[in-house]
Amino acid sequence: MAKILDQPRYKCALAAMQTVQAIPGAIPILHSGPGCAAKLNDNNGTSGRYSPNIFPCTSISEKEVVFGGSSKLRSTIENSLKVIDADLFVVLSGCTGEIIGDDIEEVAGNFANAEKPVVWAKTPGFKGNNYVGHDWILKSLFEQYLAEAEPAKEKGLVNLFVAPPQQDPYWLGNLREIESLLQAIGLKPNTIFGFDRGLENLKKVPNAEFTILVSPWAGLESAKYLQSRFGIPLLQYPVLPIGASETTKFLRAVQDFTGADKGLTERVIAEKEAEFYYYIERFADTLLETRILGKRFTVVSDSEYTIAVTKFLVNDMGLFPEKLFIVDDAPKAFQQKITDEVNSLNYGIKTQVQFTTDGHDIQEQIKAMDFAGTPLIIGSNWEKKLAAEIGAHYVNVSYPMLEKLVINDHIAGYSGGLHLLEQIYTAAMSKLKL
Repeated sequence: MAKILDQPRYKCALAAMQTVQAIPGAIPILHSGPGCAAKLNDNNGTSGRYSPNIFPCTSISEKEVVFGGSSKLRSTIENSLKVIDADLFVVLSGCTGEIIGDDIEEVAGNFANAEKPVVWAKTPGFKGNNYVGHDWILKSLFEQYLAEAEPAKEKGLVNLFVAPPQQDPYWLGNLREIESLLQAIGLKPNTIFGFDRGLENLKKVPNAEFTILVSPWAGLESAKYLQSRFGIPLLQYPVLPIGASETTKFLRAVQDFTGADKGLTERVIAEKEAEFYYYIERFADTLLETRILGKRFTVVSDSEYTIAVTKFLVNDMGLFPEKLFIVDDAPKAFQQKITDEVNSLNYGIKTQVQFTTDGHDIQEQIKAMDFAGTPLIIGSNWEKKLAAEIGAHYVNVSYPMLEKLVINDHIAGYSGGLHLLEQIYTAAMSKLKL
């Protein structure tokens, strides 16, 4: 019997249209049913240069299901090239087009000599969610847009990939913060997402000396493709660095892998750690007051944030994790590595980790936990009602995020750890009875 997905924490693979949307000058063309783009765009109404409400779409109907939709896709691409001022068009297939067997590769291939490049990626929702769709789109861009590229290696140039754009509310701020850290130790990060990036940086991808993927699993297939196709060594760092402990480990791992200046790296670490602990010391009385915040927490989030937040709260702040819930439908092949990474904590601290998409079951388990004080729940908007019900402190860091606007904020790096502490202690202090 099919299982009901209660309280979804991700979307179908077609929602990785947001990966295309995050590349300045690129626009997706959807071979899907009507309304898919609008329904999938629910991340605080983000739009960008091209709003999902005006993404070109074939709007497949019963006619195309019976007779095929290839001709309609061809005309949609033709007209998009005529009327939309974009620099790159990416054809994405939804469920219906894939089920009826439309060949988007063949149709897109008819536009090989078009004035603007047209590439394609198969992203039907029945084959995966938007975490894997993000990977499929990147790999398609690397395979097709860079098909004729001849690498000219540039010393110090490093391709950097972090989280799927917009699925992580902090994706852009985190990406820019990690870029800044790499620049500080003498490297030249090359990213393709967000303001002042885009196709020029995409063209430089083959020229990089290294690729750094900050992710426990999402994006790994496309990063490995760069390694095999262009011979670019890959550092997969499975932990989004939050706070002093993990950010210092990250910078040292990058320095060791890339051969960046060790002396410079250690000076940057010393300066950043001194600043981080300066702020911690300033507010030590508040941070150590158990009347404000208890010692135990749980996380309900994707693999990236469950690992990152747990490490920060344990290794930097001395809190203790209760059972953790990972909700991004991580492939089974990665689950043991993710579990091991979560439990690689100071002082041999261990906790249970459950991979699940059943929001109702998660909430019932949290209700039954003994937090020995006021619980702290780090999660999504789905946990807000639960937190109110059991009197817990609650901080929303992951999708869905419906009541907080994130423009360019970040929780990665040294400063990001302080930002996360501000959120946690603001939530806790708001419950104090004066």
